[in-house]
Amino acid sequence: MGLFAEFEIRCDALPLVGVAAAVPDASLTLELQFNHGDRPLFLVTATGGSPAAFESALDDAFDVGEWFRIGRAGDTRRYQAIPALSLEEQLGDRLDDLADLEALATAEAIVERIEVETDGWRQTGWFADRAAFDEFATLWRRNAGFELHRLARDGDPEPPGDGLTDRQHEALRTAYELGYFEIPRRTSLREVAEELGVSASSTSERLRRAQTEIIEKTVATTWPPLPE
Repeated sequence: MGLFAEFEIRCDALPLVGVAAAVPDASLTLELQFNHGDRPLFLVTATGGSPAAFESALDDAFDVGEWFRIGRAGDTRRYQAIPALSLEEQLGDRLDDLADLEALATAEAIVERIEVETDGWRQTGWFADRAAFDEFATLWRRNAGFELHRLARDGDPEPPGDGLTDRQHEALRTAYELGYFEIPRRTSLREVAEELGVSASSTSERLRRAQTEIIEKTVATTWPPLPE
């Protein structure tokens, strides 16, 4: 795989988007285990938010069957969930060519990370070549919303920030400089938001996603292997 991409897909029919919308104060990442046929298992990591509210949202989700909590580290929990629907049942009405998406997802692309947001997914992954990426992007632009954030070839230097986006880096730096992380805090979320020039909810989301990225690169890597 020679082409790295970071992008957003705005489609509320994607798996677990309803759960993210029901518990907006939690950060969710998703792994799809495609070796389980037409209903790839969900491996979900949730950081922040109320565990009870999140698990209630899983119970209520139309696209989740059974689920199991398989690990916890501080404010981060991991779950395995059995989909209630196949990809065709979940996305068939939204995509004009689901077969192309499945072929790309399993053969010409490797999904590295899926962040589940309240209106879609933010993804990073690798594509075999520019033609494979263009086919994927065209499919989503035709059927939903697609926004590309980064496209680079293997070997290109990584941007500064250890995996954080520029906005996440700015939010963390500003919050730190204003004393948001001190005990007791010297500033409020609203004051950090005013300094950034965005809403308090956007500031909270950027800080949570930045903290999730740092946790997954440090604490989460020390967890025992997940059960088969």
